[in-house]
Amino acid sequence: MRKIRVLIVDDSTVIRRLLTNALTSDPAIEIAGIAANGKIALAKIPQVVPDIITLDMEMPEMDGLTTLVEIRKLYPKLPVIMFSTLTQRGAGATMEALTKGANDYATKPSNVGSVTAAIETVVSELVPKIKQFCNWTSKPTSNSIARSALLDRGNRPAEFQPIIPSKLSRVDIVVIGVSTGGPNALTTMLPKLPENFPVPILIVQHMPPVFTKHLADRLNQLCNLHVHEAVDGELLEAGGAWLAPGNFHMTLRRQGTQLKSVLNQEQPENSCRPAVDVLFRSAAKLFGANVLSVVMTGMGQDGQRGCDAIRKAGGRVIVQDEATSVVWGMPGAVVNAGLAHKILPLSKIADEIQLQTQCSSRCCPQKV
Repeated sequence: MRKIRVLIVDDSTVIRRLLTNALTSDPAIEIAGIAANGKIALAKIPQVVPDIITLDMEMPEMDGLTTLVEIRKLYPKLPVIMFSTLTQRGAGATMEALTKGANDYATKPSNVGSVTAAIETVVSELVPKIKQFCNWTSKPTSNSIARSALLDRGNRPAEFQPIIPSKLSRVDIVVIGVSTGGPNALTTMLPKLPENFPVPILIVQHMPPVFTKHLADRLNQLCNLHVHEAVDGELLEAGGAWLAPGNFHMTLRRQGTQLKSVLNQEQPENSCRPAVDVLFRSAAKLFGANVLSVVMTGMGQDGQRGCDAIRKAGGRVIVQDEATSVVWGMPGAVVNAGLAHKILPLSKIADEIQLQTQCSSRCCPQKV
């Protein structure tokens, strides 16, 4: 198989050298070219024909956001990964880049102690994303898109037949897990939920510190719900959605009749903190059959074991379909494990969440 060709766009000579050394340490990747700003990058794209671009935010003459907009006009399918700093300004710019068509982002290594450690950080975070977007054999094919259409219409192949719950329990809480492609998926789905949504919503989005606060603030501006970055010990009530902060797992506890958030920095799971599995297991333990879980676009398989715990407790599992996922890793793992009750396109997930919470509330009113 031919190597993945990467165009590195960054005004820092040090960062360009770091990225070159890190990426070429993987035999599946080669550097197609380098550019010190967006204007040079746009000129080089037709010359070097990259498979993917890593794009810095702050550059002279033409910055990352401006460059991204131009790339999307000229090359709408070309994957772009933003390579940004772990700062308030970098996080805000990254959120904007994701809304303008960036496929994903990676954070520049800082305070890692050595060049070797910096290279290892880039290899662990950036290389898997490059491979995911350029793994041509795993891209949704016409067959997979057709399969998703069949699933959506209800004509489901036997191997993808969803599980139908034997008894419809009321929904007391909604938990959502999402990763790559998640910010845009959440900004599409959550605004469709009403201000008077009857139960709390808890969300794990794989993101570092600072970034989760910016995402929560953005969602809060767009949504009817009140969306917050979770705080330890915070009261969780209907009409609100809480996002796990970067670098903290989020779990739940009851205090009398109240539900509160619990944050911790225990060991990462699935190389993630926050981890979807941690939240889902906590919800299953506390709410049993009264959990509605949703797994959306994302790389890896975080959420699969949590969905297994929810299924065993009698709760329900919805997953995003392959055709509308940026990466069908997390939802695909749940489907392939036989844990999904419903497989839906992104456009229909909010409607299904409302249907299940409203239906279960009518059939099994919540106890006061």
